[in-house]
Amino acid sequence: MGIRLELDYGRRPRSIEVPDGSCIVRAPTPGDDPPPLDHLLATALDHPVDAARLEAQVAAGARVLVVVSDATRAEPRGHLVAAVLARLPERADVTVAVATGTHGPAPLEDLVADLAPTDRRRIAAWVNHDGADRASLVALGTTRRGTPVTVNRAVLDSDVIVATGCIIPHYFAGFGAGCKAIFPGLGGSLEVRINHRLKTEPGSRAGAVEDNPCRADLEDANALLPRPTFLLNAVLDDDGRARAAVAGQLGAAFRAGAALCEPLYRVAAPRCRRIIVSGRGPVTASLYQASKLIAAAAPLLAPGGTIIAAAECEQGIGPLDIVNHGIYEIGIKPRLPRDHRIVLVSGMARDQVERTYCEWAPSVEAALGADPSPVTVLPRASRLLCQVEP
Repeated sequence: MGIRLELDYGRRPRSIEVPDGSCIVRAPTPGDDPPPLDHLLATALDHPVDAARLEAQVAAGARVLVVVSDATRAEPRGHLVAAVLARLPERADVTVAVATGTHGPAPLEDLVADLAPTDRRRIAAWVNHDGADRASLVALGTTRRGTPVTVNRAVLDSDVIVATGCIIPHYFAGFGAGCKAIFPGLGGSLEVRINHRLKTEPGSRAGAVEDNPCRADLEDANALLPRPTFLLNAVLDDDGRARAAVAGQLGAAFRAGAALCEPLYRVAAPRCRRIIVSGRGPVTASLYQASKLIAAAAPLLAPGGTIIAAAECEQGIGPLDIVNHGIYEIGIKPRLPRDHRIVLVSGMARDQVERTYCEWAPSVEAALGADPSPVTVLPRASRLLCQVEP
């Protein structure tokens, strides 16, 4: 007899069986219901951190750029935009920019549909950012670590920038959201990848804000912005529910939110030679995104161990060179024991998977083989802040 589990996998769950005695590691999500999201956002905007209230910073007729995440992030964009619009003068000239970073332009239909009809009517324009479109970028300077900074021209065409998003752990920037909405979100692809080389630094890790070289470089980049900025971020738990919200100065408000986020995802478990990771969409939509599952589990993998990633990858691999080199070679491999294996259970064919850094397996059970020893399972791995039990 084993333990049967329903794993988040992609468009539908996947049932697996693991050996008896296996360790199931989940985020310590609170059991109580959180306050309504709109209340959390309104309260945050009423009490901004180290900044004047948004409505005091935006004059009638001002050009306001509201930055939202693309579809690779499961976020309540409609609520975030509505909360911002409620604080702006009716005559404000509002543009919404989709922070695609290095992902490429995003389909806008679903993002637009997230907004209430009354809010859609207040938006004068949408910017579907393309970090590879050099003609749409302007140069702002260079960070202290040598990263050249370019951003979408819409940034300079605004009077005030409002960055929105949701704070969750990020495997090398510490946490998502904050200044990431603008750079890398609206940055040039080449320049963003220069910043991402800092993921090789030991301090660039999940849950680290201070003394994180990658995060510090991003904050240096955003310090070059020639326009006032304001932050509105929600803090999500592992069920995707907002537990808190912060607003105000880009760096200070983000740090307040990161401090609230950290205990929602911190877990401890013993090292193990076999770890199964999975997650909910959209992180399982491609190997480009699903690599975050593997990075999160790295601290728990014992030497000679195997990580089995269960991710449907219905959108395929993603850009192959970036996945194999930019993500695995410089981002994930240095975090793993020297002798390790990574096996992918997905909807992709064997020949597709074998082009990547992963081995192919048709099922989790096939990857486990006949070995009856217990395993560690991280059913929603990508956001976990894993540490080894003392």
